[in-house]
Amino acid sequence: MKIVTDSAADLSQEEAQALGVTVAPLYITFPDGQVNSTEISADDFYNRLEAMSPHTPSTAQPSPGIFSDIYNRLAATGEQILSIHISSGLSGTINSARQGAKDAAGAVVHMFDSLTLSGGQRFQVLAAVRAMRAGWSVEQLMERLAKLREKTEVIYTLETLSYLARGGRIGRVQALAGALLNIKPIIRVEHADGKYSTAGKARTIPKALTTISDLLAQEYGQTALWVSVMHGRFAEQAENLSDLLKERLNVAKLEILRISPVLGVHTGPGIVGATVCPMHLLDDIR
Repeated sequence: MKIVTDSAADLSQEEAQALGVTVAPLYITFPDGQVNSTEISADDFYNRLEAMSPHTPSTAQPSPGIFSDIYNRLAATGEQILSIHISSGLSGTINSARQGAKDAAGAVVHMFDSLTLSGGQRFQVLAAVRAMRAGWSVEQLMERLAKLREKTEVIYTLETLSYLARGGRIGRVQALAGALLNIKPIIRVEHADGKYSTAGKARTIPKALTTISDLLAQEYGQTALWVSVMHGRFAEQAENLSDLLKERLNVAKLEILRISPVLGVHTGPGIVGATVCPMHLLDDIR
């Protein structure tokens, strides 16, 4: 089986290549043209983003044609395809993938809506690769992905609401009110529909990070966890959150990663958060 995902999964090119995963690119549209989000570094992207202020680029999902080309190429080897994509509650990418699968004659494509993004989507891709290599059936693999989707948390805070407002992800009045009060929202991805919801608010980033660690400790207790701390260009706060999570949680594995530039369009550089899942959901795939 071949695994396909998209660039919202926050897989680096090196990691995707090592895993044998094909990444369908999401695009960032600047005034001077469109950029494949997998082909621009995080720092180059944030430099361009900040230079555009108060304007912001837009994002675009892969076309059905891109997906059909990918599926046709992979189907030529005679293998089935599993395609795991950013939440349908946040993007139309999986709809493009479904149309691309219809247009790919002869390709057997199993579609999975991650109902999440970033590190949460990445965990599902990692699990799929492990299960594929272990010889699991499609039914076993899909069942594990559904369990992982249910038990994984993606939660983050933002230094400013201005990027969400510019991209239409939050009302301008709400963003202005938040800015005036210096509110730092704590946002999570809902399991039921894969959309954002507000889990809390804080007046400072340190207080927001403490709240994130409190919420995760309440949810997971002493369960052994794989933790991915994610940030845009907020390395110091990522380290601070890592320290808090190591104090409060039973962390079996921790890594600090950068989010994809295509996600940074809507958050700006000042994003920091965590993706957390029970370690056994990945470790016992063998």
